[in-house]
Amino acid sequence: MTCFAKTIILASFSVLLSAAVCAQRQEIRIAAATDLKFAMEELSETFEKQAGSKVNTTYGSSGNFFAQMHNGAPFDLFLSADIEYPRRLEVAGLAEPGTLYEYAVGRIVIWTPPQARVDVTSQAWKALLDASVKKIAIANPEHAPYGRAAVAALQKAGIYESVKNKLVYGENISQAAQFVQSGNAQAGIIALSLAISPAMRSGKRWEIPVDMHPALEQGAIVLKKAGNKSAARAFLEFVKAPAGRAILAKYGFEFPDNVEQLEKGTHRH
Repeated sequence: MTCFAKTIILASFSVLLSAAVCAQRQEIRIAAATDLKFAMEELSETFEKQAGSKVNTTYGSSGNFFAQMHNGAPFDLFLSADIEYPRRLEVAGLAEPGTLYEYAVGRIVIWTPPQARVDVTSQAWKALLDASVKKIAIANPEHAPYGRAAVAALQKAGIYESVKNKLVYGENISQAAQFVQSGNAQAGIIALSLAISPAMRSGKRWEIPVDMHPALEQGAIVLKKAGNKSAARAFLEFVKAPAGRAILAKYGFEFPDNVEQLEKGTHRH
């Protein structure tokens, strides 16, 4: 092989290597709470078209992600269902200062399958006391904010002691929803964002008033060890922008600036 041919091959390899490295740098690794699954699919698709960066999202419970990030999990951006987790990462020096942002406020609902014997839309809390409801699925309150909200709402409704033996715990809110879909539970207290998704829209739901549980303030933050901080910041700015907020609103998320109105009784039923 001539020196000229070797030079061409080396040059081509160098270009391919540079392209591969560039492509890798353009990928944003996001850890997202499972209540965001359907909203994130649309957010990611829209952002990728606009910015050209690839969004790679891993879903799980916010508490588990928090523990993983303390152990150096390689994420660029954290979208938590509880703003307290990213706040604690910032205090610990594991996140980029000034990037903490409350992007939405979550809602919870009682959801039952279409064929359920109880009518949760009219019976509300009483539906959970019905003899036909043997199991009620919620997210594990130990590490899932939606699980803690469910327990708080049951306690405020005055029925927690009556139904606590019916409760079954999903690792996260998405798994809790799957328990009800699969028939392993007859009812569930799940995220509104999942209840209005195409797969669950045919079921029946009753939206739990926001004043019956601590606000599900959801927060995002860019991680200190992020490999692509500029793209992570760009995605966060997209979430803050009108287009991003519109997508979140489409999936039932509220925003801090209108939750006060909800608490005064203007929430939807």
